[in-house]
Amino acid sequence: MKPHSKGVIASEVPSDSAVPARPGQTEPIIHVAVVEDDDWLRTSLVAQISGAAGFECLGSFRSAELALKHIPALKPDVVLMDINLPGMDGVQCVRQLKETCPKIQFLMLTVYEESERIFNSLQAGARGYLLKRTAMEELLEAIQQVMDGGTPLTDHIARKIVHYFNQLGERASTLESLSPRETKVLEMLAKGCSYKEAADSLTLSIHTIRMNVRHIYHKLHVHSRAEAVAKYFSHR
Repeated sequence: MKPHSKGVIASEVPSDSAVPARPGQTEPIIHVAVVEDDDWLRTSLVAQISGAAGFECLGSFRSAELALKHIPALKPDVVLMDINLPGMDGVQCVRQLKETCPKIQFLMLTVYEESERIFNSLQAGARGYLLKRTAMEELLEAIQQVMDGGTPLTDHIARKIVHYFNQLGERASTLESLSPRETKVLEMLAKGCSYKEAADSLTLSIHTIRMNVRHIYHKLHVHSRAEAVAKYFSHR
């Protein structure tokens, strides 16, 4: 059995399940699905996500095959995807689901920190990559960040991606097209700051940070935080 995420509390939830929305729920909620073969961790994630305000776990699955069968009908907003699954792995599962469900956002949740696994996950269509030891509060923030168009990555993982790009000889676009504010925002992202941390540090609203991030992606011809950060470091 794989290591458990600290701070996660187990609960009685079926191994492969679809959880109905709470009756009378009126506030906007983010619908999540979990793909994880560790029964204890999977049921714990379901319990904590569904117990958090603004979130609802629609289903949980122990294999990629079950996820491919049921997730398209559930239509979650975000899927938490393990990499090391029995049978098909999580990277291939994301790649196939992205083809049929392009609007679903995928967040890899794994114990692995190898650069190649990280890069392959992002290349397959994942929007973020977090370790299973990530605290639940940070995980929920990452899910929200994915919904807001961000790419949640720890500073350690972001630097691994930069190193991997450098090993591949990745050519970077110039940063000269960025405005002074966009350059500052990119610097904050390169330090591993969240959108909220960047907003507080630069005395800006989170909405302004998100708008600047979209402009950065467009000007640098990238599609993720990882690529933008890699191009930032390649010019230093």
